[in-house]
Amino acid sequence: MKLFALILKNVGRNPLRSILTAMGTMVLVFVVTMVWSVLWLLDLITAEKKENLKGIVTERWSIPSRMPFSYAVSLAEGGASKPGDLRPDDSMSWQFYPGTLDQKTITRESMVFAIACEPDKLARMKDGKFATMMDALDTVSPKEAEVLLQGVERLKANRQGIILGYNHLANINRMIGDVRDKDVEKLIGKRLKLYGIGGYKDLDLEFDIVGVFPPGRLDNLGAFNRDYFINALDRYPQTHAGRKHLMAERNLNLVWIKVKDLQDFGRVAAQIEGSPFYTDPSVKCETASSGMAAFLEPLRDLIWGARYLLAPACLVTLSLVIANAISISVRERRPELAVMKVLGFRPAQILLLVLGESVLLGALAGLASAGLTYAVINWGFDGLRFPIGFFDRFYIPLNALGWGVAIGAVAALVGSFLPAWSARNVKPAEV
Repeated sequence: MKLFALILKNVGRNPLRSILTAMGTMVLVFVVTMVWSVLWLLDLITAEKKENLKGIVTERWSIPSRMPFSYAVSLAEGGASKPGDLRPDDSMSWQFYPGTLDQKTITRESMVFAIACEPDKLARMKDGKFATMMDALDTVSPKEAEVLLQGVERLKANRQGIILGYNHLANINRMIGDVRDKDVEKLIGKRLKLYGIGGYKDLDLEFDIVGVFPPGRLDNLGAFNRDYFINALDRYPQTHAGRKHLMAERNLNLVWIKVKDLQDFGRVAAQIEGSPFYTDPSVKCETASSGMAAFLEPLRDLIWGARYLLAPACLVTLSLVIANAISISVRERRPELAVMKVLGFRPAQILLLVLGESVLLGALAGLASAGLTYAVINWGFDGLRFPIGFFDRFYIPLNALGWGVAIGAVAALVGSFLPAWSARNVKPAEV
């Protein structure tokens, strides 16, 4: 305890150096925390689950996946055709519809990527509990769940309804200019028209905004009733001289299925891939984590660089900053360290004293940096804006507080070891 008290006292002996070292530590811990927060979420969504497993059924040999809508009903049943076949616990179909608010000038802000799906699969109350087939909605707060359920009820009642992410509502805000950005919820009830782009060119749809997704991973998405989408494709020939839309025959992009565990998933996947009903085109069934990993494959080098180059470089830089500060401190205190040895301090105690000062300063600075990062990013900026595929906003996890302490303490320990060893070997006679 006396040694610890001495460590505390020594940290405050040179406030300017301690503050500058702490500030350098905080900056680098901030960078590492931001990088690790993004990687943490990507690792989370690509990690294999053992229970409540989700699978994705897509076209086998084509990207993007385009299957006949006639596949949807039987795929929702897991391709079950015989009495002993296993059926999924839940399912959800997705049909992608890319559109733009401005037909003449297509920009990132005017584009809306919407998904046609079954409204009750977005969110519902099942056995008294909130249930959803959307991974991004699994962890919403009770208040967010209540707001979302209200939007889903309006979506079910209004076939032309659409639920949008915050980014789309904010962009619409700026385009119409009659609502403040922070009041995007006031757009609920307004009508908008989307002009189809890409494969859905000439298929224009009108929607009533009926809800908003909780902020987070769905900021760049929209969801609407698949019945409205199918009806629009069916009506297309009436206004185009009897000619079917290019996507009329293949507009089903993927089907989600949920099963109890990996064993059940294997059975359902075998049923689907071995079924004679899915041959034109053939389909594949993979776990959601595998599908997401394949989706992130184009970003593999960027993710690898962030994980194995950027974060380690920050840690090395942090160790050097601390090593420099501690080295200066040790050189200035050589007479003091020599006197301490004369008074009976052992070399191991001198070593622990210098290491303790560095680790304490690094851990406190790391904790302060992680705490500020958590509060400012999550509460001040409502998430870190860093678009990666479907993901637009990342939040700092509570684990970051532990990361900050660990990063600061470990970097300080590594960076201060050589200066501390030098202090341990100080010879009173030479001083």
